[in-house]
Amino acid sequence: VQIVESGGGLVQPGGSLRLSCAASGFTFSWYIMSWYRQASGKERELVATIGSAGTSTQYTDSVKGRFTISRDNAKNTVALQMNNLKPGDTAVYYCNAARRVPPANYWGQGTQVTVSS
Repeated sequence: VQIVESGGGLVQPGGSLRLSCAASGFTFSWYIMSWYRQASGKERELVATIGSAGTSTQYTDSVKGRFTISRDNAKNTVALQMNNLKPGDTAVYYCNAARRVPPANYWGQGTQVTVSS
């Protein structure tokens, strides 16, 4: 199993970034995909989730209206479009694949997003 994130970097407040996650080694379309983030000194938090078919999405309140999660089951990829970024969005962003039956949970290595002027 491999999950590889990319697209992080340094951006000014108000700017945009698009994170990508490429998955392999498991049946991607069976899994719920999520983006989490962990800021320095804080616990990891769920940012956005997309259902296995890509028709349902959920966001944490702080990113609603600014972030959009999407997936391409043909390419085994999931993306997080982040607009109007704020310093509070600074964190390491992790891609997660999860299913309940049978239980499975896979993580990527993370990509750093820094929002600063």
